[in-house]
Amino acid sequence: MTSTAPPPPPRDRIPTAPDRVEIPAGAAPDDSRFVNEDLLPVPLERRNWTTYNFAALWVGMAHNIPSWLLASGLVALGMDWKQAVFTIALANLIVLGPMLLTGHAGPKYGIPFPVLARASFGLRGANLPALIRAAVACAWFGIQTWIGGVGIFTLLGKIFGGWARADEIGGQPWTLWLCFVLFWALELAIIYRGMDTLRRFENWAAPFVIVGALVLLVWVAVKAGGLGPLLDQPSKLGWGKEFWPVFFPSLMGMIAFWATLSLNIPDFTRFGAGQRAQIRGQSLGLPTTMTLFAFLSVLVTSGSQAVYGEAIWDPVQLVARTDNVFGLLYALVTVLVATISVNIAANVVSPAYDLANLAPKFINFRTGALITGVVGVVIMPWKLTETPELYIFTWLGLVGGLLGTVAGILIADYWIVRRTVLDLADLYRPGGRYWYTNGWNWRAVAAFAVGGVLAIGGSHSAPGKGPFPADGLVPFLKPLADYGWAVGLASSLVLYVVLTGRERVTPGSSSGPAAR
Repeated sequence: MTSTAPPPPPRDRIPTAPDRVEIPAGAAPDDSRFVNEDLLPVPLERRNWTTYNFAALWVGMAHNIPSWLLASGLVALGMDWKQAVFTIALANLIVLGPMLLTGHAGPKYGIPFPVLARASFGLRGANLPALIRAAVACAWFGIQTWIGGVGIFTLLGKIFGGWARADEIGGQPWTLWLCFVLFWALELAIIYRGMDTLRRFENWAAPFVIVGALVLLVWVAVKAGGLGPLLDQPSKLGWGKEFWPVFFPSLMGMIAFWATLSLNIPDFTRFGAGQRAQIRGQSLGLPTTMTLFAFLSVLVTSGSQAVYGEAIWDPVQLVARTDNVFGLLYALVTVLVATISVNIAANVVSPAYDLANLAPKFINFRTGALITGVVGVVIMPWKLTETPELYIFTWLGLVGGLLGTVAGILIADYWIVRRTVLDLADLYRPGGRYWYTNGWNWRAVAAFAVGGVLAIGGSHSAPGKGPFPADGLVPFLKPLADYGWAVGLASSLVLYVVLTGRERVTPGSSSGPAAR
């Protein structure tokens, strides 16, 4: 009757709890081309992040100036507060699904995103999604750092005066560059101290930023004469034919805002005490706090329209309208804390691991973080936030399509093909089950290429509003462009499963798509 016995677990893999696995001491591969200390699984004793840690992480990441610009930008595009909050709430409920699915591998195996990607793309092929994710994060790091530097410059200039009239370097006052560089250095100093420092920072930053947003709401409500004028601003789009062409690309843009984290969330959940901690923490932290912050931001933006006759979608520019020194100083500290809390968590941790995966022998987590800081400045991405159209439709739409495609492959491989069963040691071993053909899995590459073309091939811009032709890069794909994230995720998921075919893994088995 031995044929009815469950198959043994994969080699070098010991199940230490129903949902937690680690490599035995001394059994970890040591090939420096694919292994360093930061890429190896987190030991069980260091997987200690609780529900509160994950919830606080999301509160800290959600409450920041670009999130504010995202929500208030919808008001600037013509939505009223109900339409804007509905759009953002729905988007975050949708993106929570893939966030929890990809996050599952973190507490179970203790591995970061680029190592998880090796199971589907191959040990070498994983550099493709990792570098795409890293490039997006570097751009986001530049955007956030520039916004933070401008915020400091604006508020200090309001307090001390004369800063905006300083001598210019490269078309900007030297005082602005000084604020930008100092803020950049502060961010890197915090992340250089490691993930435990980040966890402690997020724990106290989260409530501080919430209080700051509430203070701003109260200030605007008082100036507007109460909450009534904030809620009475009408929609310029209505709920008819003018609303839906704005709603669907906006929804995809809102999803794309956190599509980056839906890929590399294992970078954080690998420190989780268990699945319950990451599921509860993320479910409490992401959709609720983003919806609350969206509600606050659209109320304040609507209030600015009631008070000043125009929708001021940048909170720093709105705060700068006051002459109260204490209020300006409080706003300055809030801008610092809010921007740092999201930037180092969302935009430095991931590329640090991604770059380490590219060359583990030469790049560790700290070196990757420093490279991210330099690249994020060199590519000068701050122009992307100049208008809501560029920020929401062009930047977020393009990013969402590509990252949705990668997410579809990761989910298909981990949940449908492998049923969450991985050979942990082989994720670091050339020649093992994830080596495929010279380290590349052609199925994943093909699914990514097809899904990516379908998702972003029809990218288009209104005349004078963006870099794409009005009829789309590939005209017959234009109808798909407004649904880029969903198209990319669904098409790559289905195609990867079809290409994998009969080579699926059954629960408990250690086999996978045939290694070559």
